[in-house]
Amino acid sequence: MIKFSAAQNLIDWGMSDRNGKKLVSEKRNYLVTTVSQAKEITRAWLTDLELSKAVGLGLPEVDDRYHIWRVPLLKLHTRIRIGEVVINSFTTEILTNKSTRPEMLEARLLGKDEERILKSKQSKIDFPISNLRNTIGLGDCCELIDDMPAQSVDLVFTSPPYFNARPEYSDYEVYDEYLLKMRQVIRKCHRVLNDGRFFVINVSHVLLRRASRNEASKRIAVPFDLHRIFTEEGFDFIDDIIWLKPEGAGWATGRGRRFAADRNPLQYKAVPVTEYVLVYRKKSDLLIDWYIRNHPDKEAIQSSKVGDDYERTNVWRIQPNTHSEHPAPFPFELADKVIKYYSFKNDVVLDPFAGSGTTGLACIANKRRFVMFEINPDYVELIRSEIPERMGRASEGILWINTPPYVTQQLF
Repeated sequence: MIKFSAAQNLIDWGMSDRNGKKLVSEKRNYLVTTVSQAKEITRAWLTDLELSKAVGLGLPEVDDRYHIWRVPLLKLHTRIRIGEVVINSFTTEILTNKSTRPEMLEARLLGKDEERILKSKQSKIDFPISNLRNTIGLGDCCELIDDMPAQSVDLVFTSPPYFNARPEYSDYEVYDEYLLKMRQVIRKCHRVLNDGRFFVINVSHVLLRRASRNEASKRIAVPFDLHRIFTEEGFDFIDDIIWLKPEGAGWATGRGRRFAADRNPLQYKAVPVTEYVLVYRKKSDLLIDWYIRNHPDKEAIQSSKVGDDYERTNVWRIQPNTHSEHPAPFPFELADKVIKYYSFKNDVVLDPFAGSGTTGLACIANKRRFVMFEINPDYVELIRSEIPERMGRASEGILWINTPPYVTQQLF
C-alpha cells in the first residue's frame, strides 16, 4: 500500500513525481490517479447522503494490490475515524460492499448502538436467488462471463488447464501469460459470484520436463501464485484441501526414478501424489450462518444437509479419473464432494474451464444448476454426448451458447 504525505501535493498537479518517474496509479492505467480525485469522488458521495457537513476526510491511500483507493472518514470536529470509502481505481465507482455503510456512519456520529443497527440492516437484505438456467457455452470463458449478470452464481468450481504440463491441453508459452489469464478469470468470476459464497479450485504444481540431458527439469508452484492472485482480487482464504491419490499415481511424471535407481544424496525428489483443492470465499460483511438462516427455501436447506460419510479432515483420498478423449479430467467424486459441501440444492454452479463436463454431471446428481464454459469444441461435444442423456427431458431447458442445441428428440 502506498501512502501519500502532505509534501506530495505535487501529485495533484501532474502524473509523475519530482524525479520524473511515473506514479503507480499511472502505471496501472487507473482513472483515479490523484489524492484530489479520490477526495472529490468521496465528497460527492457524502453530499448525496447529506453527510458532507458532518464528515471530514483523512489522507487517501491507493492500494495497488486490490486496485482501489481507501479514503478515511473522520468525525468533522474531533477528527476521530468513523469509517472509510473504497473506490475502484479503474472505474471511479464507490464499492459500497467494502465501504462503511451510511447507517453505520450515522450511528457513529450520533453515538447510537451500532450492533443493533447492523442486525436490523442484515435482516432487511434479500437473499440472492439466481434466475440462471442450465447453460453450456463454447468459447473463451472471460468473454462469456462478461455477458452474465453480476452476482448470479452461488459457487465457482473449476480445474484450470495445467501450465504446459501436457502440450495437447495447454499452450501458454510464458508462465506470466498463464497467470495473467488466471487473474482475468478470477476477477470476472468475482463479479458474478454472490457475496460470501465460495470459489473452489483444483490445482497442482507443474513439472516442466528438461529439453535435453544438459538441462534440469523445473517445478513451478502454481497453487502459491494463484493464492496471491485470489487474495488480491477480493477473496478470503478458507482451506487448503489435499487430494491424495493412490500410491504410485505420480510415477508417470518420471520424478523420483533416478534416485530410486542409485540412491545418491542430492538426487532425491518426492513423487507427487497430491493436488490442491483451494477454497476461497468472496469477501462479505455477512456471516455464513446468515445464508442458512435467511434462505427462503427451508426445504432446500434441510435436503441439502450432508450425510455422515463426509470428509472430516483436509486430506481427501480419491481415485484419479481417466477419460479417453480428455487428457486431464478430474474425478466425479471430487466434484460431487465440493458441490455438496459448498452449495445448496438449486444453486447455480459455474465452471469456467468445463473440460469434459464433470462439474455438470455432479450438479445433475445433486440437483444443482450448472453454467459450463469450454473453449475447445471437441470437449463441448463430449459434454453434449453425456449431459442431455443424464437429464432426460429436462435437457430441453439447457441454454446453448455458440453451439447448436442438442436434438432432444433422439432421447425419447
